[in-house]
Amino acid sequence: MKTNLERFFSSFVTTIVLLLIYAFGLAVATFIEKYHGTATAKAMVYYSPLFFLLQFLLVVNFIAATIKHQYLKRGKWGLMLTHFAFIIILLGALTSFLFGEEGILHLREGETSNQIAVRTSDNTTFHTLPFSVELKKFTLTRYPGSASPSSYESEVIVHVDGEDREERIFMNNVLDVKGYRFFQASYDQDEHGTILSVNRDVAGRNITYTGYLLLVIGLILCLVGKDSRFMRQSRRLKELRKATNVAVLLLALLAVPLSVNAGGKASPMLDAVQKYAVSSEHAVLFGALPIQSGSGRMMPVNTFSSEILRKLHKSDKIGQLNSDQFLLSLLAMPDMWMRVPFIALSNPELAAYYDLTDGECAYIQAFDSNGNYKLQEKLEEAYNKMPAQRTRFDKDLMKLDEQLNIFHQLINHQMLNLFPKEDDPNHKWYAPGDDLSAFTGKDSMFVSRIFDWYLGEVQEGLKSGDWAKADEVVGMIDTYQQAKNKTLDISPKRMQAELKYNKMDVFRYCKIGYLVLGGLLLVLSFAMLFRRTRWMKVAVWLLGAGVLVVFHYHMFGMGMRWYIGGYAPWSNSYETMVYVGWATVFAGLLFVRRSTITFALATLFGGIILFVSGLNWMDPEINPLVPVLKSPWLMFHVAVIVAAYGFFGISCLIGLTNMVMMSVAGKKNKEILKARITELSIVGEMALWVGLALMTVGTFLGAVWANESWGRYWGWDPKETWALITMVVYAVVTHLHLVKRWNSLWLFNLASVIAFASVLMTFFGVNYFLSGMHSYGQNDNVHGIFTYLYIALGVVVILAVLSYRRWKTKV
Repeated sequence: MKTNLERFFSSFVTTIVLLLIYAFGLAVATFIEKYHGTATAKAMVYYSPLFFLLQFLLVVNFIAATIKHQYLKRGKWGLMLTHFAFIIILLGALTSFLFGEEGILHLREGETSNQIAVRTSDNTTFHTLPFSVELKKFTLTRYPGSASPSSYESEVIVHVDGEDREERIFMNNVLDVKGYRFFQASYDQDEHGTILSVNRDVAGRNITYTGYLLLVIGLILCLVGKDSRFMRQSRRLKELRKATNVAVLLLALLAVPLSVNAGGKASPMLDAVQKYAVSSEHAVLFGALPIQSGSGRMMPVNTFSSEILRKLHKSDKIGQLNSDQFLLSLLAMPDMWMRVPFIALSNPELAAYYDLTDGECAYIQAFDSNGNYKLQEKLEEAYNKMPAQRTRFDKDLMKLDEQLNIFHQLINHQMLNLFPKEDDPNHKWYAPGDDLSAFTGKDSMFVSRIFDWYLGEVQEGLKSGDWAKADEVVGMIDTYQQAKNKTLDISPKRMQAELKYNKMDVFRYCKIGYLVLGGLLLVLSFAMLFRRTRWMKVAVWLLGAGVLVVFHYHMFGMGMRWYIGGYAPWSNSYETMVYVGWATVFAGLLFVRRSTITFALATLFGGIILFVSGLNWMDPEINPLVPVLKSPWLMFHVAVIVAAYGFFGISCLIGLTNMVMMSVAGKKNKEILKARITELSIVGEMALWVGLALMTVGTFLGAVWANESWGRYWGWDPKETWALITMVVYAVVTHLHLVKRWNSLWLFNLASVIAFASVLMTFFGVNYFLSGMHSYGQNDNVHGIFTYLYIALGVVVILAVLSYRRWKTKV
């Protein structure tokens, strides 16, 4: 009995089964939370006795496997430290659960308290602190001209041990007093009260952080240790390359459209409008004017017009008009544009119900002959429904209503925040269509009249072709802005940089470059399998140099975005996708000397990622950061964890490539294919190891960020839960070779492909389909993504079956 238990707990099969159960339980919990709430998910899964038992069994299994396989005696320091670190981390989490305290301290200005509210699943209790805290003043700072908070802080006096300490608490700046940590969580609506989260978990935090440190050391040793599997596979790869000395190959070239920026469908009304196109030279002058966005960010009009056109038309151009020409034309000729069917409409059912033009509708079509708003009745029904009960029709109707409202505001000269008010307390800039009663004297006369004058000159320019007077009025607006803007520091260099960034369209050209160069590299690899000539080698070298140029251009574009926005460019879905594309190509460059095909795949995949980032449901706007995101921990967390996605993507593509080759394996080509599949599988495993190390470190850097920002390092938010699931899934893939009957090239490559689904869920699924703090990217335009997912699943299933049959019988 004892022997059987020892064999069971020290078995790698047990490890894999327990990890799969663990991942499945976590995945189920995220959907329980979506439909039944966080409390239910915690009660049923995260804090249930069965879940604690499962984690205990994993700890026992780690210890038993370490002892049985003598990691310490064999000098497997990396493996031993990594497994030991996970045990320490789980112990720290248990300590936090059992002994940690969490509560809320609510204070009004001038109020003193030593009572924190501790909420449980049943009720709220109060805990007395060994000191008291007085709120001296609460300050909320908003982005200029916006209601969006830039930062908020509490000036407090801590009365402790007969002393009074004045302290400041704000996001990412924590107050520590006698083991208690105070974090700026929220504030009262009247902005005279603060809500502080309070945490006391010294032991749990220290134990957990120790585990994180040991984990990082262990992972480094796993990658660089002389006898680690990573280094053994690296040496094996060199030996294989020497033995075979055959070029890499791919049997298919992915055909991906090179551009998604269509100019829109032609229509008689659009043709009529385009006959009176605004001079491109004048549009450049108008586009260079500073404007304040609704979120408070200062930007050129060119950026504003691009955002408006994307929202209305889902494109960067309309016909032959660029965004600045479109905006000026719309403002100067609103009656004509009301009749132009250019507002994007993706729901045929919606178009049929309201008798609108399918695909693109005109503003005037939303009103009946009596001027009544056709959408009103159904729109009220949609808003009265709970969000989870809204149909696709409801969501698309609400989106169309938003587009029509934007059009309405523009023709009424709203949203165009071009005019600063010298002494405005919130540094707000005003639009010509706003209430301008706040302006007095000459300023009032100028602001109320200049824009109508300007549009009159634009209309004259459209008729005569003479734009000198319109240019002059733009200059007058620019002079007024510089004279009256006393509070905002508008950097001319940053404005010029943003104009250049918009004009360069960096990531579109990088996408084309990656797809073309990556595709040609793959074609050459295929050709060199049968015949290897000098010009082919030179061509591969030149193509590789081209990829390097595009890669640096890509990095330059990210740097420009960083400079313009003032923060690291990976704070939203679009920016993160751009960074993933860069990280993927970077990962390919790291493996270029070991495998040309990996480099080619990484390049092609980088282009596909940029293609996806350019789709209409990705928002490329640069927006001000919310206070919690202004943390250096966040920058490192996202940079590391997203870089892991690039390595996982390479592993997935290599898996697909190998499965394709297995599917065409036969007697004549089996030796060549077997050598190539083995070589690529080793590269795939090495990429997987690097990705897993980055994913693990990045996830726990996120935990540190969370703990330093709001006082808890793990809260079972769906995003962090799925990051953990991804770690577990890839840990399973790395352990497959330890079980003799599962140690096969076919299973490893299939697992590499399937595992990537967890990455897609972590990156896309949580943002768009689940609830939680990280669901910042939810978007109703992604319903079509399910079609692509079903197609991808079908392709994988067919490849899996076909490759299994051919590989087992032919090779």
